[in-house]
Amino acid sequence: MSTASTSVLSQSDQRGYSKGELAWALFEWARTPYVILITIYVFAPYFTNTVVGDPVRGQSIWGYTNGIAGFFIAAFAPLFGAIADKGGSRKPWIAVFVAIMAPSLFLLWWAMPGADGGLSIWMIAVLIIVIAIAFEYSSVFHNSMLPHVTTPAKLGGLSGLGLASGNAGALIILITMLFCFALPGTIDWSFLPEAPLFGLDQSSYQHARISGPILAVWLVLFSIPLFLYTPDAKRSPQPMSELVIQGLQTLIATLRKLKHFRNVATYLLARMFYNDGKTAILIFGGVYAVGIFGWDEVRMLIYGIFLSTFAVLGGFVGGWLDNTFGSKKAILTSIGVTTIGVIATVSTTPTQILFFIPYDPVTAPPVWSFPYFNTWPEIIFMSMMTVLAIAITAAYANSRTMMARLAPPSMTTEFFGLYALSGTATAFLAPMTVGFFTDLFESQRAGYASILLLLGTGLALMLFVKQEQAKAIH
Repeated sequence: MSTASTSVLSQSDQRGYSKGELAWALFEWARTPYVILITIYVFAPYFTNTVVGDPVRGQSIWGYTNGIAGFFIAAFAPLFGAIADKGGSRKPWIAVFVAIMAPSLFLLWWAMPGADGGLSIWMIAVLIIVIAIAFEYSSVFHNSMLPHVTTPAKLGGLSGLGLASGNAGALIILITMLFCFALPGTIDWSFLPEAPLFGLDQSSYQHARISGPILAVWLVLFSIPLFLYTPDAKRSPQPMSELVIQGLQTLIATLRKLKHFRNVATYLLARMFYNDGKTAILIFGGVYAVGIFGWDEVRMLIYGIFLSTFAVLGGFVGGWLDNTFGSKKAILTSIGVTTIGVIATVSTTPTQILFFIPYDPVTAPPVWSFPYFNTWPEIIFMSMMTVLAIAITAAYANSRTMMARLAPPSMTTEFFGLYALSGTATAFLAPMTVGFFTDLFESQRAGYASILLLLGTGLALMLFVKQEQAKAIH
């Protein structure tokens, strides 16, 4: 650990979170909104239902697109982790991936229905692949900084704070888009502008397409504190070619060492499956909701605001569970709750509640006078997705902390490279699985339900993991 890092830790022990720790957490505020707006609530449903024009075909394309991104993530993310260990500094790499993500996000403004003067479906898919890859590669370097910027006692809290802040940032953007771009001109509320701000044209879906440019500016602006205040290891004087060779050698050597770390290997295998399942929920949650209930952009923004509010809570819940009961029990709880939540969501459609209760949306009176989400199936679906939002955010925080607790102090970055591998080695599996089952049964419902296979496998393997720090070998 560098002298700067030691200084930061000693200060933070006495005065709560230091400036460097908070800047590390703020990077989640900068980059996590991409997941919320592009992958879940705004762009993905818009792409699958409006740009593609067919929710079933759209879900299939979205699955295969994310599957291709997952392949490249699986192939190179572990190598980047090993390079980070040899190269020392992480922030230059993070800067590169931010520089890739920002313009790619901005280009999504030209994702128009029917490619009328805009990007074709395959060009949009390429952009999504590039953004997803850069996002995950940045995660490798950002996550590997965690043990070096805080103390072991605060790992769970800082990890949860980062994820909570990311969801809070997304919440602010969703609220802004709803009240400034989507609702004006559609409903007679006195506090709304008469028309969308900046002259956005709702008929050409500009209120959905604006999400890309907003996120591009947001990412660049709020990444700055990380580069200014968070301490980084000293950069290696070795040329990049040597770092790549050494990184490959280290990766191979680390994989070989796993036979001496059976408990860690079991955890990484378990995480590989349950992380894939949770990621699939993020990738397909919004797409599934729009396809099943036919929600428009306004409803999806409200839906996103509601769930993101509770996802913020999930970050703090994850930190509390971890600090109170330990990482393993926290992870088991979140996986179990997520599994139940997925079953509940696929059991509910506009005409059916919990598999067996019929519902007639034509004859049934509205539950309330609010013009949106006024049927029981919608309310039940929203409730279940709220539970999933809390559980998934908590699991991400707990999983990162579990790795920090298991890894030998002298091999932290090396093990976070394996952590990245467990999260990316099968990154193509979940989206490809959902895409395959969607095609096979020609059903969004069947495709979404296939996520249960991944969650169940991860839950079963996690039962065999012990929460104990491994001893380094030489």
